[in-house]
Amino acid sequence: MSVALAGNTPATFEIKSASLPLVALLLKSPDLSVLEREMATRFGDIPDFFDNDPLIIDLAPLKASQPDAVVDFEALLPLLRMHRLQPLVVRGGSPAQMEAAAAAGLVPTAEAVVPRRSPAGETEAPPRPQSEAQVVVAPPPAPAEAEARPAAPEPAQPLSALVIDRPVRSGQQVYARGRDLVVMAMVNPGAEVIADGHIHVYAPLRGRAIAGARGDGSARIFALEMTPELISIAGVYRTTDTPLAPEVWGRAAQIHLASDDEGDKLIVTAISG
Repeated sequence: MSVALAGNTPATFEIKSASLPLVALLLKSPDLSVLEREMATRFGDIPDFFDNDPLIIDLAPLKASQPDAVVDFEALLPLLRMHRLQPLVVRGGSPAQMEAAAAAGLVPTAEAVVPRRSPAGETEAPPRPQSEAQVVVAPPPAPAEAEARPAAPEPAQPLSALVIDRPVRSGQQVYARGRDLVVMAMVNPGAEVIADGHIHVYAPLRGRAIAGARGDGSARIFALEMTPELISIAGVYRTTDTPLAPEVWGRAAQIHLASDDEGDKLIVTAISG
């Protein structure tokens, strides 16, 4: 069956599909006092870590471990907004949890569809659901009408890397929001470099380095002399309590995140000249 909506294209509006970059909060516990403490520990000293980012609350981890847990959304939402997050939608919870979220003003949404990659590395669009009905909103415009329309805006260019060409001293913190970080001088003990993408240190790394700060597990850390106090990628961290192997300590090395049956772990490998 085919349904056609007759008439000319409206002059005052258009309806198009759109995608919005969202930050996802995977809620694992209903204990908001613990959540508040852990968020303050992780983000409290980085006031610009979030910038009123739209947020989706994912209750799937909580549903899996505590399906009967009650979430106080009336307290959760102000807590998230305090950290400059704007909770909009919710997914993955039990019926009772989803009902409570909707009562607090959150919009339920289906599970996200992750695009598949072809063997050549190109992203494939998710398959469209098949339906017997086809809705035709409007016929394509005539050539003259198409020429009169303004050209579509070009997509925004990704941010280039933040480059720091001076030493990062003890007590200092550098955050590359939404991009890579390149440091051309030493990161001293007690200093902290953070990036949402990769971190490159073309000098000794002796402080703390946190890459993939917003959860990008593909981020990496590179340094010409790897002697860090702490390294972290996508929330997986390692301190000097677990020393690096002699073949990478004090040498040029890179760090990436890998997964196995035991979970995620940081892999440090030497960079040979």
